[in-house]
Amino acid sequence: MRKMLAAVSRVLGVAQKPASRVLVASRNFANDATFEIKKCDLHRLEEGPPVTTVLTREDGLKYYRMMQTVRRMELKADQLYKQKIIRGFCHLCDGQEACCVGLEAGINPTDHLITAYRAHGFTFTRGLSVREILTELTGRRGGCAKGKGGSMHMYAKNFYGGNGIVGAQVPLGAGIALACKYNGKDEVCLTLYGDGAANQGQIFEAYNMAALWKLPCVFICENNRYGMGTSVERAAASTDYYKRGDFIPGLRVDGMDILCVREATRFAAAYCRSGKGPILMELQTYRYHGHSMSDPGVSYRTREEIQEVRSKSDPIMLLKDRMVNSNLASVEELKEIDVEVRKEIEDAAQFATADPEPPLEELGYHIYSSDPPFEVRGANQWIKFKSVS
Repeated sequence: MRKMLAAVSRVLGVAQKPASRVLVASRNFANDATFEIKKCDLHRLEEGPPVTTVLTREDGLKYYRMMQTVRRMELKADQLYKQKIIRGFCHLCDGQEACCVGLEAGINPTDHLITAYRAHGFTFTRGLSVREILTELTGRRGGCAKGKGGSMHMYAKNFYGGNGIVGAQVPLGAGIALACKYNGKDEVCLTLYGDGAANQGQIFEAYNMAALWKLPCVFICENNRYGMGTSVERAAASTDYYKRGDFIPGLRVDGMDILCVREATRFAAAYCRSGKGPILMELQTYRYHGHSMSDPGVSYRTREEIQEVRSKSDPIMLLKDRMVNSNLASVEELKEIDVEVRKEIEDAAQFATADPEPPLEELGYHIYSSDPPFEVRGANQWIKFKSVS
């Protein structure tokens, strides 16, 4: 059969496709499928997100590719860090792909998002390319922050970082939500923080202001069970993070299931858009790497624990099994996506290691978004740099 297809292609002058693609193209897949999803725990809510949802073949393939891209990008960042090509701080999010992809699937591109320093996945889902992200990680000119932000400080349209100070992005997120309301736009702000930051006082101050002014802010706690190297049980008197808003309604969501995250996000965004004020979401998720690249990740948890999560709750595996078992895709088709993603990551990594670093004279650039050029004194008082917007 393969030889016959090749012969016909040569006679007709048609570019020959791999046999696997021909087989996939000829197979009749379902256009969509309905799935039961885990019910969310609720706080101060009479009704929550639905417990069934429809996944189209098109969306399923898109989500799979995006999650696989984030996974492979983070693994490549791990490799580049160990080769000392990426330097400084580097916090990876592999294992948490359902959070960044699911949240993006539940909002509009015109909505806003701000998060902490485990930000590579969100930078990608908000629209930046793998090349721009990896090049920023290596500190090169082609990076999304011109090589001056690194792992912790990445930005895109309607994406405000990537912030290094624990919990400090939460009041900023409330401020973004205030701007949405002040300008009369039908937009919301997703404001993310981790379980380790959940005990910060400034978060509760932001809760209070958002509730008083009924701001369209979705506060989201990514609970990956370990703030740095401390388990949630040892760090928090109450691990019900979705109830921490007290007077603010809350949801506890399975953060390893992209469909659960998508539906909960749609519900929360609709709640905010209706003018009811803020809402709180807790995403129960898990990171496979340590807190940062300097943390081996197995001194406060066992390798067996990590492997058990990988084998039972991996977000990419869960989506893959659903799609294959419901005839939304074939194993061969998803393998093709894997190959394409790996090539994209390799090409981006090659660019990220070959791109030049920004010259020293650009050190003071972009201090303000729009301002006349002015001089900036460097660490050496005799050396001055010029700031250019």
